[in-house]
Amino acid sequence: MDKSENIQEIKDEILDAMEISLEAQLKAIQKLRRKNREEKKTPRKGRMSQLDMVYDILLRAGSPLHIMEIIKRVEMFHGVRLERESIVSALSKEVKKRKRFIRTDKNTFDILQDEED
Repeated sequence: MDKSENIQEIKDEILDAMEISLEAQLKAIQKLRRKNREEKKTPRKGRMSQLDMVYDILLRAGSPLHIMEIIKRVEMFHGVRLERESIVSALSKEVKKRKRFIRTDKNTFDILQDEED
């Protein structure tokens, strides 16, 4: 085997190794994309809305709670950080519609009595 054949063989080996590496990388990317698409398709079943989490916290408490305490407990029990203004707005809308929640004091909420039965 002369020098040029040896160089060509080395080049072929390098190209084969690169091809194998790139195929493995492509398979990994395709797997990640499939997983990402499957996660997006996962139905909300089993997940709780922010208002459901608040309802759960108030149900556990058995008494009215200030919004800051609600936020603290939601984070502790559900691992979700609620934005104060957003959740106060959502709760206020529910209170106005007389759905699920009542306001017992400034920024203090409880479960509407009819909801507990």
